[in-house]
Amino acid sequence: MPRRVSPRSPPIVVAEQRQLFQRVLRALSRGGVNHAVAGAFAFQHYTGIWRFTKDLDLFLPAEKVEVALALCRTAGLVTEITDPVWLAKASAGDYYVDLISGMSTGVFWVTPEWIDLAHEGEILDQRVRLLAPEEMILSKIFVTRRERFDGSDICHLIYRCGATMDWDRLQRHVGQHWEMLLWHLLLFRYVYPAAAQVVPERLWRELLERAGQPPAPPLEFRGSLIDPLMFEVDVSQWGLENLEERLRRHRHGMAAPPGRGPRPAPAPEPREGTG
Repeated sequence: MPRRVSPRSPPIVVAEQRQLFQRVLRALSRGGVNHAVAGAFAFQHYTGIWRFTKDLDLFLPAEKVEVALALCRTAGLVTEITDPVWLAKASAGDYYVDLISGMSTGVFWVTPEWIDLAHEGEILDQRVRLLAPEEMILSKIFVTRRERFDGSDICHLIYRCGATMDWDRLQRHVGQHWEMLLWHLLLFRYVYPAAAQVVPERLWRELLERAGQPPAPPLEFRGSLIDPLMFEVDVSQWGLENLEERLRRHRHGMAAPPGRGPRPAPAPEPREGTG
């Protein structure tokens, strides 16, 4: 169960974790690789909720991943590209750091703006940039699998940060996937009816009005973005397109190193979530 602590209380981290996390943070800082801390550390900073984690999540643009991995190797760490669409790792022993450049679905990816808009903070006695609540919500909005659903994290972030969030920015990020934002906002309203006003009335009106209109083209089947296993029958037996697979192929081709053509995108790793 998550452990509730004050946002100012230091997270509980064992010595081996601390050493690894500090080595990576120092290596990237000295190497000039801009990044933002997300995951359990940022979630605790914004909500006060701490849960034990074996990893540190760092968000950075895809074009910075190879440099970051080289810096980690120079610092004596083992590195790997776990999923070229969105995830690389640096590890020592049983603990590791996730270098995240996008979402496993291929829908969203980290841009320099995400890092520029991150908030100043401190973890493990180091000054860092913490992924802003808006981008944290975006990173969790498609974590909707049967075995893991980050809806409660989104509710907690809105409850604690919604009054000061840049809702226009979040809406702009979500773009054509605005129904996903509405879904999570309705969940938040159901969970916290007395706090529903932290979501701007203008946003409620706009999203609900759009929801009352016929869907606009393209009218693509999007079940695989929610959970490719729960909606597998739609693809394998009913002949509908696997949109997640198409988006991952497209993103993987964009992320291919210069001089190399697009390669087949591998099967996705377990769905991301920042903490």
